[in-house]
Formats: sequence, C-alpha cells, structure tokens
Amino acid sequence: MIRDPVLLLATGLGAGLAPRAPGTFGTLVGVAVYLPLAGLSLSVYLSVVALVIVLGIWICDRAARKLGVHDAPAIVFDEIAGILVTLAATPLQWPWILAGFVLFRFFDILKPWPIAWLDKNIAGGLGIMVDDLVAGLFALALLQAAQWLWMGIG
Repeated sequence: MIRDPVLLLATGLGAGLAPRAPGTFGTLVGVAVYLPLAGLSLSVYLSVVALVIVLGIWICDRAARKLGVHDAPAIVFDEIAGILVTLAATPLQWPWILAGFVLFRFFDILKPWPIAWLDKNIAGGLGIMVDDLVAGLFALALLQAAQWLWMGIG
C-alpha cells in the first residue's frame, strides 16, 4: 500500500497501518509535521494548514476510492490536518502540544454533536476530513481558552 504515493500520504507515511489505534499514530505524525511549522507566523501557518486541508480532501477521496472503503481506519491524513488545526497559535512547548494532542483525540474519538453527524452525513474526501477538522476546532477552542486563562493568571 505504501508504494502508491496517494496511499502513502493518506496513511501518514504508513502510520495508519498500525494494527491498533491508527488514528492516534496518525495524530503523532501530525505533531511531527507541526513542529517545523510552529515557528512560522500565524498567517503563514494558517495558509499551510489551508493547503493541507485542500490537498487532504483530494488525497482522502482518492485513497478511499482506491481502497473501496469510505473512511478506512488506515486513512489518517484527516488526523494530521485535524491536529494542525488544534495546534494553531499554540506555544511550542511540550505541555501545550500534549494538551492539544489529548483534546484532539478526545473529540475525534467521542465525536460529540455535530462531529458525529458530519461524519455520517458527508461523503467523499470532504466527509473524511470534515469531522476531524471540526474536532480540531473544538480542541483549538478549549486549548486557546486554557492558554488565555493560564497567561491571564500567570
């Protein structure tokens, strides 16, 4: 599967092929992608994330068609994009990155409304990506609130 460039990217360079918790391994790849991007200005960072999202919709759609499964567990490009959304404007410090990781996985796994609805009702590459992007936005909101409280108190 990883000989195909689309499937290689869709599986997060093979992280999605993990026998257990492929989404968690995909999210770890996303953190690795985040680290060199963290030093960019926020506008450039968000531009890169927007590009990742647009490419991700295409990559996830193509991978799902090749695999014959709408949202195969091996497709983790959506987790990579979701954690990049979560970590926008996050300090490059391990406690904040870890908190973002935990929050994103929480929302991605539990899928509270409207995440579960989006997951079930939107097809194609956008459908694969959108639930993780919204999970990323939920996690981003909580992470930013925590940072605001922490910086305001400290």
